Amino acid sequence: MTTPGLEFSIPELERMIYVTQNIVSSLPRSHPQRPRHLGTLAWWRFCHYRLSESPEQLEKHILHSTEALLLPLPRTGTMSDYVRHFYRLTLALDIRSKSTGFENPGSDDVTYRVKYLRCLLDQPLEAFGFPRNILKLCLVVSLKTQVISSSSSDDVTEDIRTMMILCRELFDSDPKSIIPSFISLAAGTAIATSNRNVNGELRDQAIECLRKAVDRLPHAYQLSRWFASCLIRRFEEDYSIKDYDEGIAILDRMPTELDSNEPEDTRNLDRGLALWEIAHCSYIRFLRYRKPEYMEEAISRLRTYRRSASLDPRLPNLLEHLEHLENLRVSEFGVGGVQEECSSANASNPDIADLSCLSSLIASLTESRSSITVEQWEQHRKVLQSLMLATDMGENEDAIKYCRLLLTRGNPGSELTRFVPVPLALLLYGAFINSGKLKYLDESIVVLRDCLETPNDWHRHYDILAQCRIMALSSRFRLLESREDLHELMQVYSAAVTNTQLWISERFRLSYEWASVAHNLKHPSVTAAYVNAFSIMQDSLSYAPTLENQHYRLVSMRESYEKLPSNYAAYQVHTGQVNNAIEILEHGRAMIWSELRGFRSSADQIRTVDPPLAEAFVAINEDLEKVTMSIDTYGSENHDPEGMDQFGRQMVQQRKLLEQRDKLIGHIRTLPFFGNFLKPPSFDALRSAALQGPVIIINHCKWRSDILILFHNSPPSLITTKNDFYDSALELSDRLAKNIKYGLESKQYERALRSVLKDLYELVGRPVIEKFRKMKILEQSRVWWCPTSVFCYLPLHAMGPIPSNDRIKHHFSDLYITSYTPTLSALMESRKPGGQMLGKPSILLVAQPESLPHTIPEIWAVQCISTAVTSLVSKKATASSVLEGLKNHQFTHFSCHGKLKPGEPFNASFELSGGEQLTLLDIVRSRLPSAEFAFLSACHTARVTEESIADEALHLTAAMQYCGFRSVVGTMWKMADVDGQYLVEDFYKLLLSTDEPGIPYYEGSARALRDAVKNLRRKGVPLERWVNYVHYGA
Repeated sequence: MTTPGLEFSIPELERMIYVTQNIVSSLPRSHPQRPRHLGTLAWWRFCHYRLSESPEQLEKHILHSTEALLLPLPRTGTMSDYVRHFYRLTLALDIRSKSTGFENPGSDDVTYRVKYLRCLLDQPLEAFGFPRNILKLCLVVSLKTQVISSSSSDDVTEDIRTMMILCRELFDSDPKSIIPSFISLAAGTAIATSNRNVNGELRDQAIECLRKAVDRLPHAYQLSRWFASCLIRRFEEDYSIKDYDEGIAILDRMPTELDSNEPEDTRNLDRGLALWEIAHCSYIRFLRYRKPEYMEEAISRLRTYRRSASLDPRLPNLLEHLEHLENLRVSEFGVGGVQEECSSANASNPDIADLSCLSSLIASLTESRSSITVEQWEQHRKVLQSLMLATDMGENEDAIKYCRLLLTRGNPGSELTRFVPVPLALLLYGAFINSGKLKYLDESIVVLRDCLETPNDWHRHYDILAQCRIMALSSRFRLLESREDLHELMQVYSAAVTNTQLWISERFRLSYEWASVAHNLKHPSVTAAYVNAFSIMQDSLSYAPTLENQHYRLVSMRESYEKLPSNYAAYQVHTGQVNNAIEILEHGRAMIWSELRGFRSSADQIRTVDPPLAEAFVAINEDLEKVTMSIDTYGSENHDPEGMDQFGRQMVQQRKLLEQRDKLIGHIRTLPFFGNFLKPPSFDALRSAALQGPVIIINHCKWRSDILILFHNSPPSLITTKNDFYDSALELSDRLAKNIKYGLESKQYERALRSVLKDLYELVGRPVIEKFRKMKILEQSRVWWCPTSVFCYLPLHAMGPIPSNDRIKHHFSDLYITSYTPTLSALMESRKPGGQMLGKPSILLVAQPESLPHTIPEIWAVQCISTAVTSLVSKKATASSVLEGLKNHQFTHFSCHGKLKPGEPFNASFELSGGEQLTLLDIVRSRLPSAEFAFLSACHTARVTEESIADEALHLTAAMQYCGFRSVVGTMWKMADVDGQYLVEDFYKLLLSTDEPGIPYYEGSARALRDAVKNLRRKGVPLERWVNYVHYGA
């Protein structure tokens, strides 16, 4: 049906306007017919505007309607005319408020329209046949506009409450009005939540009201999109993962639910808005919780958005987020990404502002006392970001004054008041550094304190603020030595290291820093600092999905990781807690091996109590091991520009599996007698490592270094060291490392090694032997070295010469049968009951004489042993045949090249047929139930390269131990091939000639190696050749 008046042409309307205008002009204001003719004139002008879009006609319509409504209602007039005029006026005000080209458009039109609509709804509209629901819908839409433009929390709260009431009424009475009314409610609620202009209780009520509408109309995608926006905005305020998941799920469905009847441009816009919302929110979630799986989802979402939004003006900002995350990936995991677009976008970043405008901005802020508008805030935000990036501001009073003024213009809790303290604090601290004026330092501390101690508030720049506050308090403490500053500094450290807004590596760095400062200043928080640092260090390993990623993380935080366990143990020794010190050194070292052993924990005992739980535990461990031991292939050819790449998928899978595993472990610990399941072993449990002889643990620490001797049936013994012990050990390690490059048969290397062994004896050997003699530890007893730090590189077994009455040059291994163990747990694992055979073992021989012709006599020597020998020689020695053979033999003998790759411990390998490599990772993946002993007659098999971490013991010898071998012979450096024949022949003859009832042969491997090496020494081989051989395990 055509609306009356719109069927006329513009010339016809102009004639009617002319005629009606003349009538109105002829009537005085008091004439009873003047309101009716004014209403008619207003209507013709409105129809003219609808056809011509002339702003002048709409302005005159508003003028005529207003005059008609202000005149007294004639007795002959009807109320329906009055209502109609009033309603048309609200329409005109709505049009003018949204249009350009008018002289005075703006919020006043919206305000008056809301007032007029409220007034109309108070009238008995039904009596005049006027549909009330139309006015309700108009009022809801107008209130939404008012909410968006309002800065008053009270006004916004009242408007949203009214919108909710009206929407509920329309929900029950007018199905056609549900979608537009609820979309308005959703838009108003989302924007008010974003601006922090609505209280949480009312916001939640509005969201639940919207939920009912979405449930009733699930295919109204615009309503669903705005509902999702409300959930996202609430997530950004309360950080509820439930809101995030629900909102993102709705937005993810949008591309398939868009109305095909909508224009293509509209659908593309809606799709772009959904992708932007998802990308932006996924980044916020990561910033809030700093979980690695959240980082990977954010990277995936941002990449998807980048591909679809090449013309979106918001793209540069989100590309900055993507670059931030991909750079974080590189620094934390060593995994790169495709960053060219990010970098190029950042190079022309429009958000970098010209700081020469500071004076004019200060002047405008000084003149105006009103709150900052959204448009103004965007300009200020760019300036503030530029101030944060500026490195040469010095003592810039203008910049400081500008930030101070801005702080007075923002609403409490607004983005402005949350962001401005960041550059202000940095500027104040920088001004102190450049000028030395204490006033700047004092103010920076006040600003930082106020910002960081706001209750229940999250700050996106918490990491910068916390670090700045620590630096500021540290500076003032050094100047004034105030105990109050020291106490506050310790509180800031404590708050930071427990705050999940910080990435775990940053929390670990700060916790280590806290422990060091508290230790140095003897602050009471030192124990809490060490406990937190130790816990975070252990947790941080699980933030990387594969072994290579984990190793990269450990190396990237090397200084803190290497020193923390030793420092903590030294503190425990200082306080008389030697047992605790041994626990700490055990739990803080070889963490990768400990993690892998956890994946292979036996479920046999659990199976007797709860078989399904045991099977679930085994399955989850197998899945985790597969992910952890997977090979990294993160090149650009594996990069998926539209979604999650290989690393991301691995990360998400690993984190999900770890969460499931933690739940299973929690369940297992509720079972009777399983309360300590997979908890780190206590000191009482660790003592069993010394069941067959004492274990010597050397703690190398700058605070204090100690030698701890663990016994099975008596308290540990403590040997305190000299003040220069720490530096002397470093010098010995450096001396050996500098000369080892000269190689075997080098006189310079031999002289250096001889001097190292002599000084090492004075440093470690003499006090240990004196302690042994005092405690009546007999010579020729079994002893184990469990070294830390630089002592992992030093040949402790060969220390000497030791003074004696017979004038023979004895070394430590002449007095005691010496073995090594990376950790006490590894030694305990090597002694666990298993399926050992007490008869003569079968031997798997793996050899490559083509590349090492001097090994042929060694091969013959092994093949002539009086036991079953399976030979995989030359072309028979492939990686697959060797791995299969390892499963079926108790003993294994390798005689081939050993390869090291600096910084890549999992690629250390044995070279097999045709140059094929059997890597450390290949070995670690194996499960060898029959394995007992391995002789690794190859170079570098027990060596940790300088690019790796000594305390992790990531070498081939430790790998053989991990996959099942109870005893292993390895080499500390390059070996002389010609020694293999004589050493091996004597070794196996000594080992297999003893047949003690009930004792497996591998338990004699340490003595056999010691005696075979002594025979080698009698042949006059150079020092570096016989010192090379070491024994690990039982």
